[in-house]
Amino acid sequence: MDHLLKMSNLQIPQFKSIPREMQEAQQKELASEFYKQLMHYIKEFDCSLDQEHEVGVRLVSFGQTVQFVVHRIGYYNPKIISFYGETADGSKVQLIQHVNQISFLLQSVQRKNPALPKHPIGFAHNQQTPQEVDQACDQSAATKE
Repeated sequence: MDHLLKMSNLQIPQFKSIPREMQEAQQKELASEFYKQLMHYIKEFDCSLDQEHEVGVRLVSFGQTVQFVVHRIGYYNPKIISFYGETADGSKVQLIQHVNQISFLLQSVQRKNPALPKHPIGFAHNQQTPQEVDQACDQSAATKE
C-alpha cells in the first residue's frame, strides 16, 4: 500500500508539443508537399532539356507501359496527385493516383513543334510564365556549380 501512495505523488510531465509535432509530421505527408517535390524534380529535368524536347512520363503498371507528355499536374489533399497530358498519338490522358502509388520515369520526348516557344509544365496551384521558368533554370544551374 505504501508503494501505491508513493506512486500517486509522482508528477507526470505534460507534453504539450506532441500534438504540434504530430501536426507538422502530418503536413509533410500531404499531397501538396509531394506536389512541391514533383515540381522541383520535373522543373529540374525540364531545365536540362533542349528546345526540341519536353518532359515525358513513362508508367509501367499491370504489365503495360504508358508514355505521355505532361502538361499539367494537380493535387487534392490529403493524398491524391493528378497528371494531365497527352500520348504520342495526341490522345488526352489524366492519371489520378494516391501518392503512395506514384512511381514513374521522367524521360526526354521529342516536341511536336519545336519552332514554337517551349511552354513550362503547368502546375494547377503555381502557374509560371516562361520568363519565371527561365529564371528558375538559371538558379538551378547556379546551385549545381
